[in-house]
Amino acid sequence: MQKRRLGKDGPEVSAIGLGCMGMSEFYGSGDEQESIATIHHALDRGVTFLDTADMYGPFKNEELVGRAIRDRRDEVFLATKFGNVRGEKGEFLGVRGDPEYVAQACDASLRRLGVDVIDLYYQHRVDVKVPIEETVGAMARLIEAGKVRFLGLSEAAPETIRRGHATHPITAVQTELSLWSRDAEAGVLPTVRELGIGYVAYSPLGRGFLTGQFKSPDDFPEDDFRKFHPRFTGENFAKNIQLVREVEAMAEEKGCTTAQLALAWVLAQGQDIVPIPGTKHVKYLDQNIGALDVQLTSEDLKRPDEILPPGAAAGERYHARGMETVNL
Repeated sequence: MQKRRLGKDGPEVSAIGLGCMGMSEFYGSGDEQESIATIHHALDRGVTFLDTADMYGPFKNEELVGRAIRDRRDEVFLATKFGNVRGEKGEFLGVRGDPEYVAQACDASLRRLGVDVIDLYYQHRVDVKVPIEETVGAMARLIEAGKVRFLGLSEAAPETIRRGHATHPITAVQTELSLWSRDAEAGVLPTVRELGIGYVAYSPLGRGFLTGQFKSPDDFPEDDFRKFHPRFTGENFAKNIQLVREVEAMAEEKGCTTAQLALAWVLAQGQDIVPIPGTKHVKYLDQNIGALDVQLTSEDLKRPDEILPPGAAAGERYHARGMETVNL
């Protein structure tokens, strides 16, 4: 497995990570046995960078990951997140970044994961009611206490990243990046590169849309949040599927799957970028790893830019409420 470094002075991780969110929620029902088998297969193949969060499930995803890695903790670079507050029934209760909550959330994650230390701890969403200096200061105290090794921010705006990094070094910033979500190229990526911070790309396959496996909105089960996602509904779906058809044609010419081409594009954006495609199936995990063997020339890279330049995808990347909590 190829390795990439998170930031100028950060840890080395597998060049592709595994996003575990869909194993517990949002993308239809999951099978725990198959999910754990997928995590084990990832570790066997050298994909050791696992990404979860307390809100996934809610809470269940950390427990699932904890069970999967119980006997293999030393093989894993483990990332989790706090800040999106969920109730026991799954209700969304807002965002918190106050120091008291940071400490409570970390202890709860450690307990659910069954580990002594979290390798990379992210603030999942920025709490605009709390200065970022206070939140990152509280996160830094977790490092001092031996509960966390490295700090991260998710969906933070460039100025927030700068202020947080000035409080305590930030190892990684995670935002959405794919052929149809390229907002990060304008501000976040230049900022983290200037500061020597690593970049983790979530949803690098456009929430599965860039795999080419979805032909109509009816392909999503009733309990899949994509059924109501702005980019997967109505006219937006029709417009976006035409863009995917063009990516499919290019993938066929390259002799790879559409998903592999989409992932190879993300990987080609820089050695400082680590994508974390999510899957709960072994076969798709193997396909994703195959993207590392797809070589894109400078000419190859021009074509996706023509097909899907920044802003080409129809619809916002979250519903209205979700968009209120990104890039803050």
